Amino acid sequence: MNEILELYLAFMKIGAVNFGGGYAMLPLLEEDLARKKGWVTREELLDYFAIGQCTPGLIALNVSTFIGNKRKGVAGALAATLGFLTCPIIIILIIAMFMKNFADYEIVQHAFAGIRVCVCVLIIQAVLRLWKKAVVDRTTLILYLVIFFLAVFGKHLIFAVPTAVLVIASGVFGVFFGKGGGESK
Repeated sequence: MNEILELYLAFMKIGAVNFGGGYAMLPLLEEDLARKKGWVTREELLDYFAIGQCTPGLIALNVSTFIGNKRKGVAGALAATLGFLTCPIIIILIIAMFMKNFADYEIVQHAFAGIRVCVCVLIIQAVLRLWKKAVVDRTTLILYLVIFFLAVFGKHLIFAVPTAVLVIASGVFGVFFGKGGGESK
């Protein structure tokens, strides 16, 4: 099969079942693209998630674009991106057309409540996987705790630190101290 079409179809399948955003997608990508297809390593995937978090746009879409680009350059990036977007756009259009008619039904509200629980579990699972690769020693644990404190409680301090500053500072820390779950250079 043409690899561009294969990229499109693989990401269309993932996009069709990706509920809860980028981090909820991590287990799907690990299973399908890292383990089964071998298109990326687990470490590359985690790096793409880190970069995807720091760049404009949706994490899941950014990761799709990065993987497509790795496989087949710009054409692969476009195929993966369009593949990932196909089903969600169709599903959102259908929901948007009918949501006004059904949103107030108790059964629909209960369904959304159940979906939110599932999405929460998927995100926690992704966070735990990221944790295992990122927090590898005392130094990275301290960095994690400092960044966590500033991100969660920063708005209550005299000076709120913007998220972008936290990301850049963490990157600088990693460069100077060779920390962050990867091999020290």
